[in-house]
Parts: sequence; structure tokens; C-alpha cells
Amino acid sequence: MKQPRRQVALLPVAVLAAFYATAGITFAFPTTHVGAWRLAAWVVSGLAYAAHLLYEHYWLRNAARVAALHLASAAALGALGLAIGALVNSISAGKPPEHQRLLLIALVLWPLITGVPAFVVGLAASALLTLRTRARRSQPGRVDNEELRPPR
Repeated sequence: MKQPRRQVALLPVAVLAAFYATAGITFAFPTTHVGAWRLAAWVVSGLAYAAHLLYEHYWLRNAARVAALHLASAAALGALGLAIGALVNSISAGKPPEHQRLLLIALVLWPLITGVPAFVVGLAASALLTLRTRARRSQPGRVDNEELRPPR
């Protein structure tokens, strides 16, 4: 049985959101070389973002706005998961109530701080990929293997 297109498109959003949150929490565990671990988390998340962008463009063939919305949703939900993890850690570690109040604000701010730039970058990158793909298809003598691409 074939899944509806919407479910197929939203599955990577959920998977990537969980990946971003897990990567952020996992890479925060080491207490030595904190800067290197933080950089590693950024690199891993950036690679996942790029892979998601390519999946949206080449496999799902989504429009730039739709792809950017999916990319931003995954980033924002990942940031929400990270904020929830930080709040749970704060409560379990017995941090002061002021700290926990700030983390409650982070439940709103972190998704916005990550989601908006992820949308802008995703929109620009997806639009550039679309232009590049159109330019390559319009080259004389170029033959595309349309039968290898999934049906729309």
C-alpha cells in the first residue's frame, strides 16, 4: 500500500528533528574539549541539514518554499527537543527557579532562533538548486534519466 505524499514528506522532518535534539544533547555530555564537541555537533547537524535539503529537492522534488518549510520545521522541532532536554536537566540537577524560568522562555525562543534562519537558508539554497537544475536541463544535447526519478 502506497503512503500518502504528505506522510512521506513529513517523516524526514520528524526523524531529523529527533536527530538534531539527540545530537545536541549527546554532544553536550563530554566535559573536556567542550568547544571541539560543540563544533562537532554543528558539523553533524549541518551535514544532516544538507542531506535533508538534497532529499527534498532531488527525491521529493518539492518547491523551494515547501522544502524550506520542511527544513525549518525539522530545525525548530529539534531546538524544541533540545530546550525540553535542558529544562529536564535543570529540574533534575536542582538548579535555581530563575534558571528554570529562563529555560521555559527557551521553549519558545530556541525554535524561533533556529527555525527562522533555517527557513531563509533553506529557501535560498533550494531556489539556487532549482535554478541550477533548470540550467542543466536546458543544455543542448543533455539527456535526463527521468525513469530513474520517483513519480510525482
